[in-house]
Amino acid sequence: MPIICDDAARTFTIHTRHTTYQMQVDRFGYLLHLYYGAKTEGTMDYLLDFCDRGTSGCPHDAGDERTYSLDFLPQEYPVMGTGDLRSPVLVVRDANGAYGCDLRYAGHEVRPGKYALRGLPAAYSDCPEDGAETLCVLLRDERLGLEVELLYGVLPEVDVVCRAAVIRNAGSRRRVVEKAPTACLDLLHGSFDLLSLHGRHGMEHVAERCEVGHRSYVVSSRRGSSSHQQNPFLALMDHDATETSGRCWAMEFVYSGGFKGECELTQYEQTRMQLGLDDEQLSYPLMPGEELVAPEVLMTYSGEGLGTLSDNLHRCVAKHVCRGYWRDRPRPVLINSWEAFGFDFDGDRLIGLATRAKQVGAELFVLDDGWFANRCDDCRSLGDWRVNEEKLGGTLSQLIAAINDVGLMFGIWVEPEMVNEDSDLYRAHPDWAFAIPGKAPVLARNQLVLDFSRPEVCDEVFSQLCAVLDQGPVDYVKWDYNRPIVDVFSRTAVDQGKVLYDFVLGVYSVLERLHERYPHMLIEGCAGGGGRFDAGMLYYTPQIWCSDNTDAIDRLAIQHGTSFAYPCSTVGAHVSACPNAMTRRTTPLHTRAVVAEAGTFGYELDLAELSSEELDAVAEQIRWHHRVEWLVRTGRYHRLSDPADAVCAWEQVARDGSAALVSGVVTGYEGYGVRRYVTPRGLVAGALYRDSQSGAVYPADALMSEGLRVPCENGDYQAFSILLERV
Repeated sequence: MPIICDDAARTFTIHTRHTTYQMQVDRFGYLLHLYYGAKTEGTMDYLLDFCDRGTSGCPHDAGDERTYSLDFLPQEYPVMGTGDLRSPVLVVRDANGAYGCDLRYAGHEVRPGKYALRGLPAAYSDCPEDGAETLCVLLRDERLGLEVELLYGVLPEVDVVCRAAVIRNAGSRRRVVEKAPTACLDLLHGSFDLLSLHGRHGMEHVAERCEVGHRSYVVSSRRGSSSHQQNPFLALMDHDATETSGRCWAMEFVYSGGFKGECELTQYEQTRMQLGLDDEQLSYPLMPGEELVAPEVLMTYSGEGLGTLSDNLHRCVAKHVCRGYWRDRPRPVLINSWEAFGFDFDGDRLIGLATRAKQVGAELFVLDDGWFANRCDDCRSLGDWRVNEEKLGGTLSQLIAAINDVGLMFGIWVEPEMVNEDSDLYRAHPDWAFAIPGKAPVLARNQLVLDFSRPEVCDEVFSQLCAVLDQGPVDYVKWDYNRPIVDVFSRTAVDQGKVLYDFVLGVYSVLERLHERYPHMLIEGCAGGGGRFDAGMLYYTPQIWCSDNTDAIDRLAIQHGTSFAYPCSTVGAHVSACPNAMTRRTTPLHTRAVVAEAGTFGYELDLAELSSEELDAVAEQIRWHHRVEWLVRTGRYHRLSDPADAVCAWEQVARDGSAALVSGVVTGYEGYGVRRYVTPRGLVAGALYRDSQSGAVYPADALMSEGLRVPCENGDYQAFSILLERV
């Protein structure tokens, strides 16, 4: 059984296939963390250290026992007010304005299956054979009348423990939650590095690894979304951990709003890592009977390096977070109109692009921005989701029918959370946009943000979207979000400290209603590219546009960083025109395709500008994609080298070892330089593999020991993609 409750030892032990997580209720009723690591048996309370710590605070219950202090004991849910002066995961203000909480164990329950969260995305188990279970541990502060239900959802086959918390006011007076991260991990000793994903618009998810020293390391977003600048993912690892060796722990937030992750090395050489809601604009009131749900965090451990750590998260996200019709299906190869035409198009140009796309093998045509109201640039009409029939030369129904007659599915772009001041919606309802009374609002891309914390706003947006989507078979929607939230003020909220949280719940509610109304429609998330690439959005949109930067060389670093937390099947990646619109760099068409093949694959260019030879190459790229997409979508991903290396290489290998796709780009050449090699992983020892293109046969053991010669000649940014099939 995944969860074992030992009443005598007062321990709760969670087992997955390869890991064990253990906690214990101590003699004073505090819930201590004992162990998270390789699968083992027994009780690990021998790891606890009790000795005089000088001025460290002691609970009143301990009296003169100075060897007991929560300032150095490892805890599951440390709160402000118990003498632990490390970073807490719960800060509560009482009716007198005082801070201080004292949560003690009050009971537990084990439930079959994986818990769900009201109004929030969460990992799920849809198969009894998964062995999923839920442990609920109840903590209570009698003085405040405050209860916290800690939820541990166990997904044994993917080695993931999911954590969430429900904070409930069971008392008679108002309480205010000022900080509420979901998950905390206390490690008693060790010397570690921390991996996070930083970036900016056009250069998201760049991996950064640094040593954890005697300071607080904070990774956060105060932008109202998970952001381009930081991603809600943290990995802690041994200093010498590599892709294939060393201990590693990860946390990944299943939430799309602001977040905060912290890691600190404390005075006693202990390490604490935590992740959850951003607290800078959180001040969530709880009246008697009300509750706040702290969103889910996925946790996993690997004793075999970062590769296994990532694979655990990949399998969890792909099978237990993404859901619906498209979760396990090949995604259609699409052509998007944006980089072909921008705002400058009419119905004939769109149909012409679709016709050429069909000729080279594309399957889905996506009409991007500019199809609605008076949207001739990015300064107007957001919020007015009415089809501009004059621009299209007919109704949307007619355009969809024409695209379908060409032989393609149809998709469309929307940005439902935003509004322009120059729009009918804003003129009718200026109070529906976030703005602080008496303060001129901060604009970004000439946009304001609609107040999705208000149900009437969500209802109106949903109604407008349905009026569009009901005009024909819309197979795909690109849901965009192009600015941060700055002026947080809701006209209907009594407490502004809950607005950002309620805004995210409002966004989720609209997406859930679309999911139910159009169950076969593929929704791709986007936020100026990767500005909201998180597991929360992946619950509703099984793929996300990874970056507005489609430059193949920049994408090496972007997609490399993304791979630490998210599977290839979720990564929106396309071939675009050169020179690249953002970087002005020129790379070979083949290289652009090899890089895009590491994601969902598609095109963003005007096919009319390609030569006949280039069109033939595109058709061949799409045929190759159909041959290997199953490996990209379902295989185990290996980072074979770093984007900063002379060859940036990666691999997707079938989980049964039947095939492997080894790909890469040569980023550095020297005159009369050395020959480069890449070393595949995950092949079946003792087997033989044939290169599907050259016919050459290689022994797996030699490939995994000595490597494979990079088959590229000199030239800028040459790429390779080798399909190895087991003989």
